[in-house]
Amino acid sequence: MEKTNMGTIEGMFADIIWENEPMNTLDLVAMSQEKFGWKRTTTYTVLNRLCKRGVFKLERSIVTACVSRDEFYSAKSENFVNESFKGSLPAFIAAFTRNRKLSKKEIEEIRSMIDAYKTED
Repeated sequence: MEKTNMGTIEGMFADIIWENEPMNTLDLVAMSQEKFGWKRTTTYTVLNRLCKRGVFKLERSIVTACVSRDEFYSAKSENFVNESFKGSLPAFIAAFTRNRKLSKKEIEEIRSMIDAYKTED
């Protein structure tokens, strides 16, 4: 997957594919027309753009994902932390919580995640 940048409309379009894959292009065109008012050519333009980025692939009129929605957004989040916080997760969490308090439940969830991914030094 080349890029993790995806605009709002591209994200909504990608969600259609992720929720219905594998799907044929006729169904994708119909859904895109219904949801966005797009013509067939617009649907193919956006699909081809996302295929070139390595998010989806189109073979014999069937669209499938090369990466899952979770994988895509995980990579996007990782890139954001790397670019914005020099890869520092603590710096990201500090910035995220600067103007917002975490609930007890959120703190417990974060602690559980840390415990699950803790490595021995």
